Amino acid sequence: MSLDDIEGRKAMIEEVLSEYPEKARKKRAKHLNVYEEGKPDCGVKSNIKSVPGVMTIRGCAYAGAKGVVWGPIKDMVHISHGPVGCGQYSWSQRRNYATGQMGVDSWVTMQVTSDFQERDIVFGGDKKLELVIDELEAMFPLSKGISIQSECPVGLIGDDIEAVARKKAKEIDKVIVPVRCEGFRGVSQSLGHHIANDCLRDWVLDKGKGEPGFEGTDYDVLIVGDYNIGGDAWASRILLEEMGLRVIGMWSGDGTLAELERGPKAKMNLIHCYRSMNYICRHMEEKYGIPWLEYNFFGPTQIAKSLRNIAAQFDDKIKEGAERVIAKYQPMADAILAKFKPRLEGKRAMLYVGGLRPRHVADAYGDLGIEIIGTGYEFAHGDDYQRTTEYIKGGTLVYDDVSGFELERFIEKLRPDLVGSGIKEKYAVQKMGVAFRQLHSWDYSGPYHGYDGFAVFARDMDLAINSPVWSLHKAPWKAA
Repeated sequence: MSLDDIEGRKAMIEEVLSEYPEKARKKRAKHLNVYEEGKPDCGVKSNIKSVPGVMTIRGCAYAGAKGVVWGPIKDMVHISHGPVGCGQYSWSQRRNYATGQMGVDSWVTMQVTSDFQERDIVFGGDKKLELVIDELEAMFPLSKGISIQSECPVGLIGDDIEAVARKKAKEIDKVIVPVRCEGFRGVSQSLGHHIANDCLRDWVLDKGKGEPGFEGTDYDVLIVGDYNIGGDAWASRILLEEMGLRVIGMWSGDGTLAELERGPKAKMNLIHCYRSMNYICRHMEEKYGIPWLEYNFFGPTQIAKSLRNIAAQFDDKIKEGAERVIAKYQPMADAILAKFKPRLEGKRAMLYVGGLRPRHVADAYGDLGIEIIGTGYEFAHGDDYQRTTEYIKGGTLVYDDVSGFELERFIEKLRPDLVGSGIKEKYAVQKMGVAFRQLHSWDYSGPYHGYDGFAVFARDMDLAINSPVWSLHKAPWKAA
């Protein structure tokens, strides 16, 4: 039976599952499937607690709140409230680019922690948190506000970070946002996104301060769910402004507190990472009547489609602007494809990432002639897998919260030319003799969004797949 047909790949899943004890096998079977054309979703369960001992690759709620949503806000100081390790691990590892001078109007690259010790666990950390805020105000008086990102011990001992935030906000007259994102909460970092969105709603938007003197226009939009990894938000902003829109805020890559506060003034929210910030978009639609639209700026096919979808929400001026932008960059896209598609056509790739990328980058690979034979999410919900059906074809292997063991076995059997996943998987896959690109933070490259980003994306995939190093190190199945 061929592994290139649906039945063959389903049999492959059963073979891999047979290695587990019965109880674990039954649980994991719900998260693995082969997509069948025409089905409304991918047929896998998601957002369920990981099986203990199976070695999930997920992150925690703290990672979702601090590492994704709040951490990129550049003119606020972000306190990792708890032991030093969580803050250290999350220190600038997502490469959220931001303009400004460190310690003056940007704190993105700093690691600020309350450094819990044993005595703080015993006696509580509220007093220490107050002291940390006082010290930060003395050291960085130009900061616009502070966020408190709580780690696991804070929730376990019952510290009242909300009370501290309210007290100190009055004293220093700045916005202080307590984000109760202890890592043990929820099943993955996805709950951290939701908590962070709720804190943005409760402690910033619904405070109603707004931005004094801000004058809106009919073309004001927010970029939502773009964290400027490697400069992505800048590349996207260029296209939106060239078509005639005015970007009044970026949430949250290279973003500021003022951009958060002026959010209710937008005429439309344009969301890139649906999973991380759809919650705040839904709230703003209900409370402020602001519509929202998901867009995809990976690869020329999806860029053109998204620009036209966005323009359709506005008048003829913006529609004409979208066509002008597409026409301007089409020769650039054609030149990229002419250079790299002959080198990449017919190659096969497997993806396993978080957020939007397991689906959004599929057409960018397709533009280059690379087939996606497997894809999956670390922390998706059911609606993510419904959206994924628009980007994959029948027979695609789909895996949710895949374990290291499962992913390795799938790679061995399907033998892709490239794997796109995270840092935890990178070196194990490369030791298997398979090309790899780190798709959480672009493997120290980027941007990948927009036409400028597609040039970088195409180059990086070519460098990975066609590197001469693979002629010196054969995959295990080739060596055999």
